[in-house]
Amino acid sequence: MSDRLKKNIVLGVLFIFPIVVYLFFASGKNNFAKLPILSSSIDEIGSFKSLEGATVQLDDRITILGYWGNDIGSKQAEALNLNEKIYKRFYEFNDFQFVFIFEEGAETEIESLKQALVEGVGTDLIKWNFLSGSEQQIKTHFESLNVPIPLTTDLSSPFVYIIDKKRQLRGRNDDEEDAILYGFDAKSVAEINKKMVDDVKVILAEYRLALKKYNSDRKK
Repeated sequence: MSDRLKKNIVLGVLFIFPIVVYLFFASGKNNFAKLPILSSSIDEIGSFKSLEGATVQLDDRITILGYWGNDIGSKQAEALNLNEKIYKRFYEFNDFQFVFIFEEGAETEIESLKQALVEGVGTDLIKWNFLSGSEQQIKTHFESLNVPIPLTTDLSSPFVYIIDKKRQLRGRNDDEEDAILYGFDAKSVAEINKKMVDDVKVILAEYRLALKKYNSDRKK
């Protein structure tokens, strides 16, 4: 391969890559517009116990938050949907994480679900966090989201929520339903594909652009 051809390839990559990145983030309907803040001051999660023994927090993280209560047996399909459509696509971004809160006593079921994710689809669970808590802890934390959709009697919900680095719930005005979309139904592949993927792109792009501006300002 000639030096000139190598140079042309390098220049082509340098030219094309930014366009590809732009199209990746701009392909969604929201197109860099900030997602609306639907509620603020969501409780931290330090009072919950991490199954992995890790320190987990919402501050300074972009979090996909879910509540599984004691209904772990019915969550495998939801976990697989989120894993395939959201986690695999975005987990390599800095400060991105999954957090699922379950009721203490369901640790064995959680371990079985984790094993299914690893063995079944080869998931790297480095950004998955499973936190246990009491019934009251779970109810109190969920109430801090201030959403109109309650937990079920088993302390679970099919919906997952986008929480930004300031512990704010982000969502969207859903034109299709003429309503505010507080969370995303993890049982619905269509909703994840059509709406959640778009919104996760937007929140990540928002922070990438903010970081770029911060670094630019520092150089001035």
